[in-house]
Formats: sequence, C-alpha cells, structure tokens
Amino acid sequence: MSVNLLDYDAEGMLALMAQFGEKPFRGKQLMKWVHQRGESDFAAMTDIAKSFREKLQAGAMVTAPAMLAEQVASDGTHKWLLDVGVGNGVETVFIPEDDRGTLCVSSQVGCALECTFCSTARQGFNRNLSTAEIIGQLWWANQRLSHEAARIGSAQGGVQNADARIVSNVVMMGMGEPLANYENVVRALRLMLDDNAYGLSRRRVTLSTSGLVPAMDRLRDDCPVALAVSLHASNDRLRDEIVPINKKYPIKELLAACNRYLDKAPRDFVTFEYIMLEGINDQPEHARELLEIAKQVSCKFNLIPFNPFPNSGYNRSSRDAILRFRDVLAEGGQVVTVRKTRGDDIDAACGQLAGQVKDRTRRTARQSQIQTVHFHRGEAED
Repeated sequence: MSVNLLDYDAEGMLALMAQFGEKPFRGKQLMKWVHQRGESDFAAMTDIAKSFREKLQAGAMVTAPAMLAEQVASDGTHKWLLDVGVGNGVETVFIPEDDRGTLCVSSQVGCALECTFCSTARQGFNRNLSTAEIIGQLWWANQRLSHEAARIGSAQGGVQNADARIVSNVVMMGMGEPLANYENVVRALRLMLDDNAYGLSRRRVTLSTSGLVPAMDRLRDDCPVALAVSLHASNDRLRDEIVPINKKYPIKELLAACNRYLDKAPRDFVTFEYIMLEGINDQPEHARELLEIAKQVSCKFNLIPFNPFPNSGYNRSSRDAILRFRDVLAEGGQVVTVRKTRGDDIDAACGQLAGQVKDRTRRTARQSQIQTVHFHRGEAED
C-alpha cells in the first residue's frame, strides 16, 4: 500500500526513510522536491538515486485533494472546492493583497462546535482532515497560482500578474475548528514552518480557535504560531448563546489560556475576532465590556462584518454601528481594525465557507425539524 508523502513532517519523514532503508538526508531531499518544487513525479527528482526512486514509485505517492470547482471574485479572491472523498468537499480561499498572498485553510469536513452565525457549522460535521489533506491545500494552491502566473505572464509578454502570487501567509480559519483536529493540524503547521518545506515565519502562520483551552496549552508547547481567538461576545451569557463551547471554557478560563500562550507566542498579543451582528453584540455597552477584557490580556481586536448566508437568522451590523463600536475601543486605547470583506460575492468571506459535507451528526436533520416546528407554529398563530 502506498503512503502519501504529504502526510509526513520532518520527524515522520525520518522514520519513513528508515522504513525504506535510506539515509536520513534523503528525507530532506524528498521534502524539498515535494513541498518547495511541488513535484509529484518521482522520475523527475534527478538528484535522488535511481534505486530509491524505484522504491518510491512502488510504495509512495504525492496526492493532494483534487479540485471540484473554482470561483474567482471581483476583487481577485479565489475559492476552490477540493475533493476529500465520499461526497465531501472542503473550501480553501486565496486572498491576494499588495504586500502578501494569504491562504485560508480548512482543517475539518464541517464543524462540530455549532457557532450559530457560521455557515460551516450549519452544515454539520463528517470527519477530521488528514495532514495530507490540510497541507495539500497549500501544496495545491501554490501549484495552481504558479501555473496561473506563468500563463498570464506569458500572454502579457513575460509580465507576471500581481494577483497570482504564491502564498506568503497562511491562516487556519477555513472550515472546522483546528484544535479539534490537533495532531494532524500540528504536523501541517510544522511543514509550513520547516525550511525544507515552505519555510514560513511563525508570525506569518495564524491559527484561529473558538477557545479549546487544553489544546491551546498544548499548542503553546508544541508549535506556537500567531494566535487568533474567535471571541464574538463580550460576556459569558451572550457567548454561551452564540459560541456554545464557552459553556465548557468560559471567558475567564479562555483569557488565562491566552496569557499562558503569550509566554511562547511569536507575537506579543492575541487577536480577538469579533463578528458584528446587528442588535446582538454590536452595542456600545458591549464595546465597553471588551475594554474590561482587554485589561486582562495583551490583545488587539479585529471587527468582522457579518457575511450573510441563507436562513442564518442574523443581519450584518450597519456601517455606522461598526464604526461607533470601533471608536469606543480605540478611544479606550485599544488597537482595533475592521476587516475588509473579501470574496463575499462568491461566498468566500469569513463565516461563509460551507463546502460539501455528508453530516454524520444529524445536525442538519434536527435543524430542519426545528424549522418545520417553527413554521407550523407560525401558521397556527396566523
């Protein structure tokens, strides 16, 4: 049975070389061919001994998820639906900017945490992605974007298209809760950081979590990267409602974990992501409560306009409400940004990723029953 080389970080590759009866340095060679050059054809790996290439042909492969569909937004954002088998698909988004190219990577098929404002959560949950399926999104995006840049550059007489650059930043903010798929995500993170693979700085790799406190502590020790926390509420009562994991790890415990994480983090602050929901969490008193939270941990706030999806039950806060909220935080001495909405015309913006999920939690069926009950009650009341 063939092994997928995308599943192996440096430690795993060393063990694999021993299984193949090869010297350790072959693992580094192989990683450079696979990740830096994007090569999947062992015959093309010319500085590797022919005998080893024959072993690889017989017992290994380099296989990333295949593309099912591609959309390109008016702002240049790319969204790819990638096939992860048995009718499941995950979405990966590339956001081109003047000074960087950011890839938003998924970690699960669906999500089990049930945040009420998130389209991914509404799809239910099927399974965790393997390391190969996670890092394969980065491997695949680099190949796709490089080929696109070469094609457009050739058509323009050798001038490379600025919107088709390779990935310089990765955010683990796609489908799923990364820390609920800990082992596979950490192996993928180590590949992103490895100089023999993608060589990204820890500051250029960000993991976003809804607040799985024990896993945050593990990540601090195992592979600390930049940390973003999906806060979205300024008090426990409200966060219990819209981010249910808060019932298990309330804000006080979450802030303590953030402070522990900062001991080893590559940045000296945590980014608190805060989605702006009209009439729910967007009032000045909520902003003032966030100022009290900010006294307890070094942080900055990223305000995210809600991105609508069908039957969400929420509306986006008005621009005036968002700016008033921002001003309360800024006048309180906090660093605060309002995230520019990218790719919303192709449902590629924050909270909109849904993919194709064969839900094994029966969540979608339960939601359908709830909606039907509400509908019949509405008819009776009319």
